[in-house]
Amino acid sequence: MAVYTDISEDDLKWFLTEYDAGTLLSYKGIAEGVENSNFLLHTTKKPLILTLYEKRVEKADLPFFLGLMQHLAARGVSCPLPLPRKDGALLGTLSDRPAALISFLEGMWLRKPEARHCREVGRALAQMHIAGEGFELKRPNALSLEGWKLLWDKSEARADEVETGLSAEIRGEIDFLTAHWPKDLPAGIIHADLFPDNVFFLGDELSGLIDFYFACNDLLFYDVSIILNAWCFEKDGAYNITKGTAMLEGYRSVRPLDSAELAALPVLARGSALRFFLTRLYDWLTTPEGAMVTKKDPLEYLRKLRFHRQVASAAEYGLSA
Repeated sequence: MAVYTDISEDDLKWFLTEYDAGTLLSYKGIAEGVENSNFLLHTTKKPLILTLYEKRVEKADLPFFLGLMQHLAARGVSCPLPLPRKDGALLGTLSDRPAALISFLEGMWLRKPEARHCREVGRALAQMHIAGEGFELKRPNALSLEGWKLLWDKSEARADEVETGLSAEIRGEIDFLTAHWPKDLPAGIIHADLFPDNVFFLGDELSGLIDFYFACNDLLFYDVSIILNAWCFEKDGAYNITKGTAMLEGYRSVRPLDSAELAALPVLARGSALRFFLTRLYDWLTTPEGAMVTKKDPLEYLRKLRFHRQVASAAEYGLSA
């Protein structure tokens, strides 16, 4: 669940006086997400999302995240919009946590996305990449190659507890990616975490993108490899090339791809699979039993990583030259 910090009704009512948000009618915790505490508020004016930023989120990064949502919304991307306080600030404090009010986005995330939904996600991500141009704040990707090495250093000694031989396999993978990671591809603002639960639909129509708290500056096509991993594998671990083709063609219909990006897709997909394997592995090994965070199986992304090692070209993902 995603309520790590509780709030009292009296404190919340006081917090709302700093905003032009109306009078509180009701509120409840939202039991999804893993990084922050989230609440759905109903007021006399409109529903809102209240987010309390927990210790895993650096307070210094919050102007980037909130400013990015403003920038994208102003350029036509359907995403939550931070509500400014009466003094113009986007951040307040509640229960000793940095806190923000965010607009409520209609829709729901899909438990069983189909190819037509994947096409819309590809299109939406490309639109976001283009809309991100001109955003002045910068945030390096802390979960790229150097970040993977740091995570691995914290997990390597116990990796074979998860699967025998894992330590040697992942050390070899990190060495490979260090030697082959692309450096000169188009870069810009990426979402970096566009899993199905961060994309809302109304029927078959995509209604918006949420949860920009991993957004950063990195290779644009790396972001595409993340959604490829998140959306285009079935529960049995098989890659669904119909979904992959729809997603990649949807993306390319908005933002053309150059030959270097196409050639790099297998390596990028290996990297994004490793990234989520390592964060899941670290949480799996370090989160105590009974904690409020639901641990995710790291082996799901290990299987995806092994699949990508066998792929030689973007065509095998369903993308024509």
